Amino acid sequence: MDLTNTQDLKLLLARHGFHFSKSMGQNFLIAPWVPRDIAQAAPLNQDCAVLEIGPGVGSLTRELALRAGKVVAVELDRTLLPILDETLGPYDNVEVIFGDVMKLDLPALISEKFGHLIPHVCANLPYNITTPVLTQLLESSCFHSITVMIQREVARRICALPGDSDRGAFSLLCQYFAQCDLLFEVPPECFLPPPKVTSAVLQLTPHSHPPVDVARETLFGLIRAAFAQRRKTLLNSLFSVYGSRYSKEELRQILSDCALPESIRGERLSMEQFALLAKRLK
Repeated sequence: MDLTNTQDLKLLLARHGFHFSKSMGQNFLIAPWVPRDIAQAAPLNQDCAVLEIGPGVGSLTRELALRAGKVVAVELDRTLLPILDETLGPYDNVEVIFGDVMKLDLPALISEKFGHLIPHVCANLPYNITTPVLTQLLESSCFHSITVMIQREVARRICALPGDSDRGAFSLLCQYFAQCDLLFEVPPECFLPPPKVTSAVLQLTPHSHPPVDVARETLFGLIRAAFAQRRKTLLNSLFSVYGSRYSKEELRQILSDCALPESIRGERLSMEQFALLAKRLK
């Protein structure tokens, strides 16, 4: 059965009485090149195990099973489980788990399911959980790579460099933990039903060490302050948060000591500039 053939897919779903759920962000792939290219983009071999989040009917899962030693797919929609039993039956290196990935203990799951295999993530993520799931995956520090399809605008935001208008606190969070690369885009017509937005495949390769030498809590306290009110200059944003500890003149001097003009905005700072400023404010 070709899971990316529209007619085959509709017959499969009808046979199981499946109905799409908007709340779960369900859009199934109907372009065979997409799951193939996503799986090929992930650095997988038989020494690797893959965590897939939201396998749908299993089109990407099949491609991953051909390349990795094991695939563990976590699915929240119970109505998809009998479909996955059918579509993934021939693949003895695939295990489907019913559950909410946000409630899973990822280190415990990896220890129990992956054994000696190298852990990776590869998934077509539901768009409504992109930010919390990526945050959880990165903060777990469990994975050698994270290759996911998400909304294009979010992928661009994650990869945004200093000076880009898309750059924000989440950009810096992802870049603190990993090298972020937008690999390719996927148009809406590749899905059933077609979403209203273009998708993109993003690859996050975790750093072996933090990119800057400053306490994470201190650094991201500053970053959150810098982006809390995006229209404000960095000076005014800092004064809104740190005004009980520093006068505006003192903050102006701290910015000057870091070679930052008082009119600069948060999106123009590099990670290293935020780290230097965080050390001074601490």
